[in-house]
Amino acid sequence: MQKSANSVWGNCLNFVKDNIHNQAFKTWFDPIKPLKLNGDALSVEVPSKFFYEWLEEHYLEILKVALTKELGQGARLVYVIRMENTFGSKQAFTESIPSQNKGRIKVQNVEAPLQAQSAELKNPFVIPGIRNLKVESQLNPSYNFENFLEGDANRLARSAGIAVANKPGGTSFNPLLIFGGVGLGKTHLAHAIGVDIKSKYPEKTVLYISAEKFTQQYIEAVKKNTRNDFIHFYQVMDVLIIDDVQFFSGKTGTQDVFFHIFNHLHQNGKQVILTSDKAPVDMQDIEQRLLSRFKWGLSAELQRPDYETRISILKNKLYRDGVEMPDEIIDFVAKSVKTNVRELEGAIISLIAQASFNRKEVTLELARQIVEKFVRNTKREVSIDHIQKVVSEYFQMDVTTLQSKTRKRHIVQARQLAMFFAKKMTKASLASIGSKIGHRDHATVLHACKTVDNLAFTDKQFRKYVDDLNKKLSN
Repeated sequence: MQKSANSVWGNCLNFVKDNIHNQAFKTWFDPIKPLKLNGDALSVEVPSKFFYEWLEEHYLEILKVALTKELGQGARLVYVIRMENTFGSKQAFTESIPSQNKGRIKVQNVEAPLQAQSAELKNPFVIPGIRNLKVESQLNPSYNFENFLEGDANRLARSAGIAVANKPGGTSFNPLLIFGGVGLGKTHLAHAIGVDIKSKYPEKTVLYISAEKFTQQYIEAVKKNTRNDFIHFYQVMDVLIIDDVQFFSGKTGTQDVFFHIFNHLHQNGKQVILTSDKAPVDMQDIEQRLLSRFKWGLSAELQRPDYETRISILKNKLYRDGVEMPDEIIDFVAKSVKTNVRELEGAIISLIAQASFNRKEVTLELARQIVEKFVRNTKREVSIDHIQKVVSEYFQMDVTTLQSKTRKRHIVQARQLAMFFAKKMTKASLASIGSKIGHRDHATVLHACKTVDNLAFTDKQFRKYVDDLNKKLSN
């Protein structure tokens, strides 16, 4: 029986899955797609150069063993990197990189940068009239890698951040886009990268700025007719960190000026680091040419910390503050507060404060009282699993049926409603929602949301479904 790319890669994945951690498998092997088998050469598609480099560095031996078992001693793996056409076309192009390739690599041309218009550097961070060309980094040194604890939920983003700090502008993940929900550590990680770069490369000009402040500075520059000076200032950065880049949404002037700054920095080997509360594919009212640039490097998601990571965060916080606390209380807080790191630390700080100010012993009962009030006063985010359960029960089916591949109308509608409410009520990306609801892609989720909007407007019965489920999920 003749082997196919799918069968060979499927067998390789089975071997790999038995030999590495499940989370690592999901992160590094789930996104890979087999393309073609040509003799003893298997071509696979990977999302970015970062994937190619990481696989070669960390999983080369296990891949060699798996492929040799399938294709013999002459087995070769060819990486095909899927990239968007940088000129805005919908067509994509690929570049093939054989494993440990020493040959030539095709490189896509990019647009020429806007040249600096002014010889003098005008710093928008200083008071007008006071000559000060030194650029302060605006970084918070207390946000560092030491107190950004690693776990399954942040390992990819943290590892990429360390790699960027070791070699800013010299890796394939440029830009590095860190995205995730509120309180998961995006700003902390962005600062940590900048702080580490300043420590290793004191001569480099590193600047952290929020997208909101960047926009305000640009508006001021337009008012004063100093737009070119504004562009020139940001083009001399070695490392530019922009926090909450989703704030650029709908601001065409700011997007245009950042587009020129980004092009100049990227083409001159400077590092750009961005944070956002959503993945590029989920960003609204951002120009396509800018979104395509966000995808050039690596988009790394920060997810909710798991139980083990929450325990580590609490113990680290207590150690830094010089406070001792029984393990049973730490365990209780970690199991009770699951939403994000900010709320987790807030709960433990409240507990310490209550015990200190009221001179009470830190007991499990006190912890219950504090956490109960804290959790009650915190808006809880509905989980995707809970949404699927509620929708399935409403339509009298089990979750497995809802997630299945069947095209029966009532099941399809239930699945689309689950996707709609997951997008509405959680901070999860479209890709994450699709992955959890039947292993669909982000385009399917987007289509589902549009379908629900349309049917709710035109179909009274369907509108009742939406209203009923909204009430059930909001309670």
